[in-house]
Formats: sequence, C-alpha cells, structure tokens
Amino acid sequence: MGTHRRPRQRAKGGGRARTAATITLAGAATATGLGGTTVHADPQPTAAQVRAKVDKLYQEAEVATEKYNGAKEKADAAERRLEDLRDEAARKEDRLNSAREALGSVAAAQYRSGGLDPALQLALSSDPDRYLDGAAFAERAGSQQQAEVGRVRKELRGIEQLRGAARVEAASLKSRRAELKRHRETVTGKLEKARRLLARLTTEDRADVGDRASRSAPGPREDLSPSSQAPNSRAAAAVAYAYQKLGSPYVWGATGPNAFDCSGLTQAAYRAAGISLPRTTYAQIDTGRRVARSELLPGDLVFFYSGISHVGIYVGDGRMIHAPNPSAPVRVAPVDEMPFAGAARVA
Repeated sequence: MGTHRRPRQRAKGGGRARTAATITLAGAATATGLGGTTVHADPQPTAAQVRAKVDKLYQEAEVATEKYNGAKEKADAAERRLEDLRDEAARKEDRLNSAREALGSVAAAQYRSGGLDPALQLALSSDPDRYLDGAAFAERAGSQQQAEVGRVRKELRGIEQLRGAARVEAASLKSRRAELKRHRETVTGKLEKARRLLARLTTEDRADVGDRASRSAPGPREDLSPSSQAPNSRAAAAVAYAYQKLGSPYVWGATGPNAFDCSGLTQAAYRAAGISLPRTTYAQIDTGRRVARSELLPGDLVFFYSGISHVGIYVGDGRMIHAPNPSAPVRVAPVDEMPFAGAARVA
C-alpha cells in the first residue's frame, strides 16, 4: 500500500506544479498580449487628437475664466461697499463723540448746579444698549438736554445699523473669495492639463496649435483703416486700440495694458474709447444693442460658443481681433473660426 501511496502523492504534487506552470505561462501570455506595446497597448494619440483635446481644455478654461472674472468683479464691489460702510461708521462715531462731549458739558453744568439728570446719566453711559433701553428717561430732561440726547441716540442707532450691514457685507465678501478660489483652481487645472498635452507634441505641432486658425488671416500690415470704416469715433478708437495690442500675450484674468484675456481686451479697448464695459463676456453681450451677423460693423463685439464664453472686436471683412488662449497672442482671425453666438454694438 505504501508503494501505491507514494506515486499518488507525487502525482498530486506534480499536478500542482504543472497547474502552477500552466497559470504562470498563461499569465505571461496574457501580460504579453495586454501589456505589450505592439499587440494590445492603447495607441498614442495623434497630433490632431492632442490638438483637439488642448482646444477643448482651452475652451473649458475660458468658461471658468469668465466665471472667475465675474466673481472677482462682485468681490471687488463687495470690498468697496464694506470699506464705504466702515468709513461711514467711523464718521458717525466722530459725530457720536461730539454729541457725547456736548452732553458732558451740560452734565458738568448741571452737576455744579446740584445734580445730574437721569437722562444725562444714561446718555453718558458706556453701555449703548442700556442707554437705548432706557432712553425714555430723556423725556424728563429739559429741551436742550432732549436735543443732545436725541443726537446721541440717533448716532448710536446709525452706528449699529452700519455695523450690521458691514457684517453682512463681510460674509458676502468671504463667500465671493471662496468662489474666486474655486474658479482659479479650475482654470489653472485646465491650463496645466493642456500644458502637459502640448509637451507631448513636437515643436512644429505645438506651434500649429496656436497658428493654424489664423494662417489665412491677414497680418497687421494688411489691416483696414478703422477710422474710415468704423461707424463713429468711439468704435474707431476701440478698433485702433485693439490693433495696437496685436501680439500681446494672453493671460487669464488680465485687462491690460500689456496682457489680456478675451473680455479683458474688449473692456480695455472700449475704456480707451471712453466707454465702460462690464468685465465678463456674458455681461458684455447685454451692453448696447444686439446686431445680426449680416449687419456687423467695425467696433462691434462678436461672441462665441453657446455659453457666451469668448469675445472679440469685429474689424471688418469677416475678421476680428481677439485674445485667443495661452497658446496664441492677440491676433487678427476670421469670425467663422469659432461657433458664432451673437454680436452687440456698444458705440
């Protein structure tokens, strides 16, 4: 029986060894098939595919940039309102101190004459709440005292109202700043992804990302004369400013004078023409009046994409000047290089 047991044990062990060897070989074959560079590996994207991904990332970054610009505009406004509230509160505190000094003079005179009226005690108290709660005592004071107590009461109430408004504005500002941070992170994340993708291209292909859309567009030396074709002097001034900025770099959030994002360029151009535009594309399109594409004149603002995330300045002959994205500077380009969304005449 021992001679029968030993072969069975060897057969059992040999089966395990053969099974392990089979699994190992099968795994190796699978690894070769799935991980090998020539059989099942994911193919490297072509230059055209990379360019398409980069273009999409730039467009998404521009959407986030306009949201950032809008949030920054609101944060700046909230900060100005908060500062105004604090300034007004400081002025009221100065007036309160003057009123308290006047009451102090009355109190001193009354003390010298034999006593301090309860209304004056309340008005001179360091506890405004206690004073306001008990201000009815002022009715028992003389007419001069009543007038002075009334001034103090008015200033105290005004200061408390201002402090309440300032607290609300400070909370709003905190929220705006958090929103700014979120949009900033979105923009920088998209641009970093685009940068990594571009790094995989050859130098020639990278240049093509920025240049291909404008290869057919005339260069600066072939420009039309804004003063002769623009409908009025302000539109002409805006177009002239845009021409002067050809070649300036695209920097998200920038409004000039040496770098721009798309809405920053249009805002700066019309600022130079004496017209104040909102900061964002989706606010700029509602400025002035809408015009059809067939009615475009130099100086009109032209908008692109369904979310109104890009804008340029029309300069005639189917062309515009715009700040495209970080891969290309301010340039002349065809209006039809992007999905047209609308136009506005602001001058």
